[in-house]
Amino acid sequence: MFISGFFYIIAETIKGIYRNRWMCITSTGVVIVTLLMLGVFMLVNLNIRHITDAVKEQVEIVVYIDEQADQETRDQLGLRLSTHSAVKEALYVSSEEHLARLQRQLGGMLEGYDTNLDNPLLASYEVRTVVPESVVALAEEFETYPGVSAVFYGQGYVENLFAVTGVLQLVGLALMAGLSITAVFLISHTIKLTVMMRKREISIMKYVGATNWFIRWPFVLEGLLMGFVGAVLPLAGLYYLYQFSVEWVTVNNLVFLTLLPTQLVIIELAKYLVPLGTGLGMLGSIFSMGRFLKV
Repeated sequence: MFISGFFYIIAETIKGIYRNRWMCITSTGVVIVTLLMLGVFMLVNLNIRHITDAVKEQVEIVVYIDEQADQETRDQLGLRLSTHSAVKEALYVSSEEHLARLQRQLGGMLEGYDTNLDNPLLASYEVRTVVPESVVALAEEFETYPGVSAVFYGQGYVENLFAVTGVLQLVGLALMAGLSITAVFLISHTIKLTVMMRKREISIMKYVGATNWFIRWPFVLEGLLMGFVGAVLPLAGLYYLYQFSVEWVTVNNLVFLTLLPTQLVIIELAKYLVPLGTGLGMLGSIFSMGRFLKV
C-alpha cells in the first residue's frame, strides 16, 4: 500500500509539472531571479567581511621601550605584554632592526650611516591583539606600564577604519535581510498562484475522500523540485561569474582587493541557498494549499 501510494504521488507530481509546465517554469524563474540577487549580495557581503577582517588583522600597537629602562624592567614588560589575555602576539624589535627596516625602505639614502653610534630609534614591541577593535583601550593601558616610552597605533586612522568597516558590514547585512524577506514574499505568492490555478483539481480529490496529506504531497514535491532547481541554477551562474571576477582581479594585479577562493565561496552559498530554495518551495506549497483543503 505504501509503495503503490509512493509511486502514485511521484506520478502525480510529474503529471502536475507537465500539465502546468508554464506556470512551473514561471515559479522556478521567480525563485531563480530572487535567489540569484540574494546570492550576489551574499557574495559581496562575504568578500567585504573578508577584506575588512584582513585590514583589521594589520592593525597593531607599537610599544616603544624607554631607553633608560634597565634590563629587568624590559624583561618584565615583554613578559607582561606577551602573557596579556587580549594579546595574540608581542614581537620584540630591536633598535638595530628598526634602522635596518628604515634602510630597506629608503634604499641607499642611509649609506655610510654609522648604525652603532648614530641610531636614534628605540627598541619596541609590536603587539597584535586578539580582537582588533580593542587596540585603543589596550594602547591606553600599555602607556601606564613601567619601561614604556610611547605607544603608537595609528591614532585617528584606526578609529575611522573601524567605523567605516562597521557601517559596511551593517549595510551588507541589512541588504541581505531585506532581499531575503523579498525572496520569501515573491516565492510564496508565486507558488500560491500555482495552487490557485489547480483548486478545482484539489476540490475533486477532496470530495472523493483523499486525505489532506495525500493531496498535499504531489504539490509539496513540485515545490521542492522548483525550489531546488531555482537554487542550483543561480549557484552555477554565480560560480562562473565569481570565477571570472577572481581571474579579472588577478590579471589586473589588484593586490589590495583580496577575494575569497571560488570553491570556499560557492560552498558557503550552497549551504544557504539550496536549503532556502527547497524549504521555501515546500513550505510555500503547504501553506498556500491551506484554504483549498477546507471543503
